[in-house]
Amino acid sequence: MIRKYNKNDYPRVLDIYARSKLDELRFESRSFNLLPLDKDQKRLAQLMESDIYVYEKGDVLGYGARYKDEIRALFVHPSFRGQGIGRELLEYLLGEISGAVYLQVAKTNDPVKNLYRKYGFVVTGELQTTYSGVPVLANEMVRPPSAS
Repeated sequence: MIRKYNKNDYPRVLDIYARSKLDELRFESRSFNLLPLDKDQKRLAQLMESDIYVYEKGDVLGYGARYKDEIRALFVHPSFRGQGIGRELLEYLLGEISGAVYLQVAKTNDPVKNLYRKYGFVVTGELQTTYSGVPVLANEMVRPPSAS
């Protein structure tokens, strides 16, 4: 079941992030140390200003967030990957946004970019961001309104 986030979900969201964030960067040529979400002021602020939805089946197994026309987060607990939870969350978020949809993903994370391509996203740009103070190249991806 997908539902709106509430404050009781916060510890589980932090846990899922901690178990999942470094997976996003696993194809980078350097290694990263985890910066917990509650210590990453920028990412936490961006998450908290977003509309957050959780996938719950007895416990929160994943979450996604959108802010206006941007998907800002999509994480599934590693123990529950491969069960379609990420796809369900993505489809739910896409259903909440009319028009073009934007997101950013690590440039080296081809498996996730391939998933987004299946939903009509295309790479439209490259930018440098940082994680825990370390530079990371990211791709901006857009799903045009015609792909809905």
